[in-house]
Amino acid sequence: MKNQYDFSKGKRGRVIPEPPLEKGKAKITIRLDEDLLDHFGAIADASGGKTGYQTLINAALREYVEGKTPKIEDTLRRIIREELAAKLNAA
Repeated sequence: MKNQYDFSKGKRGRVIPEPPLEKGKAKITIRLDEDLLDHFGAIADASGGKTGYQTLINAALREYVEGKTPKIEDTLRRIIREELAAKLNAA
């Protein structure tokens, strides 16, 4: 190891260029709750590396935006029907 190094011609930043992003993708910084990251991370781990947690988060957001997620009213009606059926069958 040298006693002194010359950094006068050094440049700040990446040593190698950043790889190009996929078309249609944007690199951002976002803060998410830890429990959400844990949830999507666990699903990604369970997939055995087939699907990453960022891909899962992207898919969940897309479902929501495209209106494919169940509406709260539909979910509530389904739960009420299930509960009523269970009570009638138990009686």
